[in-house]
Amino acid sequence: MSARILPLIGLVLVSFARCFSATENGMVVPLWPGEAPGSEGQTAPEKVRLSPEGEHIVSSIHHPSLTVYLPSHDATGAGIVILPGGGHRERWMDHEGYNVAKWFSDHGVAAFILKYRLARDEGSMYRVEVESLADAQRAMRLVRSRAGEWKVDPARVGVIGFSAGGELAALLAMKSGGLPRANADAIDRLDDKPAFQALLYPGSTDGINPARDAPPAFLACGYDDIAAISQGLARVYLRFKQVNVPAELHIYTGAGHGFGIRATNHFPAAAWPDRLLDWMGERGFLKPAAK
Repeated sequence: MSARILPLIGLVLVSFARCFSATENGMVVPLWPGEAPGSEGQTAPEKVRLSPEGEHIVSSIHHPSLTVYLPSHDATGAGIVILPGGGHRERWMDHEGYNVAKWFSDHGVAAFILKYRLARDEGSMYRVEVESLADAQRAMRLVRSRAGEWKVDPARVGVIGFSAGGELAALLAMKSGGLPRANADAIDRLDDKPAFQALLYPGSTDGINPARDAPPAFLACGYDDIAAISQGLARVYLRFKQVNVPAELHIYTGAGHGFGIRATNHFPAAAWPDRLLDWMGERGFLKPAAK
């Protein structure tokens, strides 16, 4: 075999290994086996653009899906569904999606990024409280339906949302347990209530009104965010307190909106993932409950 061919074979093998690894670490699973309810006949392709910093921003979503990140070691059995933000117009998939999923999977928590339909995308016919919520509900049920395969405890699957995704995560926690649609399948009949909720600078706080049976909540935002969020989230914390639902609030100095997980985060808010993991441990979500 010639010396010129060997480097080419090596390049092919390296490329194949990279593709195989990416597939394993970011397997995409459709929420429904066919068309999503409410998206019948929608064939417009998904759009992806890059921010000036090189982040992937997705819009024109008609085929909602989960991107799966499973721990390679030290799995805790906990799972978390991730709802990136983007004003319900688009999805910021890196600092509020991929980076978050990788961090959690590296720390033993199975992570599932939800690509949900967008109510405020150009020409959208979707509604936050209908199609977007249906996607979040289906995501929780889908994870639980494959709990054995993905090695997660169905009783320890929570949700985390950022900005508009935080608004949707709170809505999921409040609206869970509804009757499945008329043509529901077996997955639709599973429980969709998250075991816990983490709301990171949710886009709307006025509508977050927890009931007494609400999942415990981890709340975080930046002090320099707009008053509707930085002050509004403090009021949300008090609402949880008033109904005796466990909640923890962090308002980080030097931070505004949309910090997520970025390599450039060096201010105190960069530590929020560790604080969330601490909180999950204290609440018992990182290990099976004692029998």
